[in-house]
Amino acid sequence: MAHPRHPRFGIMTAPTQVGYHDILRVWEEADTVPEIEHAWLFDHLMPIFGDPDGPTYEGWTLLSALAARTSRLRLGLLVTSNRFRPPAMLAKIATTVDIVSDGRLDFGIGVGSRPHPPQARREYPAHGLPFQDTADAVGSLAEACTVIRRLWTEPEPFDFHGTYHDLTGAFGSPKPVQRSPHPPILIGGRSSATLRVVAEHADLWNIPGGDLDDCVRRSALLDRHCADIGRDPATITRSIHLPVSYDHPATTRTAITEALDAGFPHIVLGLSAPYPDKVAHWVREELIAAR
Repeated sequence: MAHPRHPRFGIMTAPTQVGYHDILRVWEEADTVPEIEHAWLFDHLMPIFGDPDGPTYEGWTLLSALAARTSRLRLGLLVTSNRFRPPAMLAKIATTVDIVSDGRLDFGIGVGSRPHPPQARREYPAHGLPFQDTADAVGSLAEACTVIRRLWTEPEPFDFHGTYHDLTGAFGSPKPVQRSPHPPILIGGRSSATLRVVAEHADLWNIPGGDLDDCVRRSALLDRHCADIGRDPATITRSIHLPVSYDHPATTRTAITEALDAGFPHIVLGLSAPYPDKVAHWVREELIAAR
């Protein structure tokens, strides 16, 4: 997948501290706005901001529901925590969403919650999930990407005996709708070790846009990892998440321009709740068309 010739704009609605029908309203509206090409949820099991006892929805279940209620948007999780689900189960879940959406899934995955924000750490003991150290978590992610790609593409059952994952008679049926050769893989992260996994497995790479200079440095590091393994770095689309200011859209437009100039053509605009009425049309008029 080469860099797109034009910017590709999308939205993110964090499925926390908000109601399902509010998110559905935004996604159904965005589905009618051609300038908004993609839409994302996050993957947390408990709030990481706001009321610690507030609502948070499970990302893949919600994504499947939204896939069934939209027809055009590409969609995904920014990004799936690899620590939450075994990779073969995750491959099955993702395949189901790709089929429900008729081939619109962008498969976002990452190592999982870091120690920051600290609220994210409580998800693991609260759900009986182990929290691996960083080195093991990155190694697990690399193996997971290998397993998932094989389940999506291989026509016969296979065994996989890795350091972190062990499967016997693994087989994916049905296969995803997308067969070129599988749904695009987006990996989120910024550490050098994670960027090496990006170089090996990803079609897109996403990073939060809080410090653009650091984003540029990380992008250059990804280029070097690609060179080390003989991959053309231009085959990995650079994606950035930018928070949206409803009160100061000019600030967001400036951030968009700077990100595009820095080589990040895949823009994810983070929408905070409560969502204004007709927010997707506002995004088109105030942030995309007004640049």
